[in-house]
Amino acid sequence: MKVTIRIIIVIFTLSGVLHLVNPDAFLWLMPPWLPEPILLIYLSGIAELASAIGLLLKQRWGGWLCALTLLAIWPANIWFAFSVIPSGDLLLISAAWLRLPLQIPLIYYSFKYATKLEQS
Repeated sequence: MKVTIRIIIVIFTLSGVLHLVNPDAFLWLMPPWLPEPILLIYLSGIAELASAIGLLLKQRWGGWLCALTLLAIWPANIWFAFSVIPSGDLLLISAAWLRLPLQIPLIYYSFKYATKLEQS
């Protein structure tokens, strides 16, 4: 298993657990136009944990679920990046904007992993 997939497994496991243990910590990242933010936080945590398990077990669906989860949360991350600009907090703004392009390789490697398993 490649190092990149192992990193994704660790990230998704930690994030998934945090989403389930302390969903309130993620409320400030949620766009106000999304319904039932706590439910969505729980669902994204479950999706992240399921993705990590699928990747760990070398299941094709794990790669697909991981890529889809990242794509599903991307609009909220874009909203968040724009929403923090008025705060003037350069560290928060930088972190929010750096997070966006970092999702691209995660999506790519998840997709690549799923398609590689399909061909096996």
